[in-house]
Amino acid sequence: MIDPKDRELLIRDKYDGDSEADMAFDLARLSSGEPLAYVIGWVPFLGLKVALPSRPLIPRPETEWWTEELIAHLKERFGDSSFGLLDLCAGSGVIGLSVLSAFPHATVTFAELVPEHLESIRRSLAANGLDESRATLVTGNLFEGIAERFAVIATNPPYIPEERVLERSVTEHEPAEALFSGLDGLSLVRRIAKDAPRYLKPEGELWLEADIENIEEARDLLLAGGAASAEIRNDLYGRPRIVVGYYA
Repeated sequence: MIDPKDRELLIRDKYDGDSEADMAFDLARLSSGEPLAYVIGWVPFLGLKVALPSRPLIPRPETEWWTEELIAHLKERFGDSSFGLLDLCAGSGVIGLSVLSAFPHATVTFAELVPEHLESIRRSLAANGLDESRATLVTGNLFEGIAERFAVIATNPPYIPEERVLERSVTEHEPAEALFSGLDGLSLVRRIAKDAPRYLKPEGELWLEADIENIEEARDLLLAGGAASAEIRNDLYGRPRIVVGYYA
């Protein structure tokens, strides 16, 4: 059974409101449980149109919430000044794309393991009229290929324990490598916490999305890795969602 709202959004966002269009193939995809975002091919995110042709992890409301929090903080800290941000484990690139859109003098490096996702980010840059000269796209495993330091690293890495059971629509359609990270969900977080200080400028910051069940351990890993302090922040649902590490 297709949710009537999903059908309405499909007509609106993929078929330009043409309810008479031949949608049989896409309706069959929805009926099979394929996420609406993949069927449409893009999602809205903080006013941007983010392309999903490579089928990266679908951006969640929690990530949109804290990206907005990050932007508000960066406006207070940098104003109209220039700064560099690393979008680590970039996926669809929603964090870095949003920063480029909000700050005309910022530069963003998108670091992503899957090269096809970087092609999706290029499409999003063009679709939203963002200055591609302010974006650097790097294929690599975490910090592999990164040679500079940044004022801010923002990341939504894989953080779900491998044995956790998720909804079928997620496990059957979204990339496992963007979801799971070892038995405790912290394999990638450990590496990020250890290596991040080498890629941060003085007074740098690390914004990291984490699992609500291991977020205290994630905070402790940032502190053990060299953060001068670290705080946990709740998401729009009141659940602990991100750790912000501050470095000397």
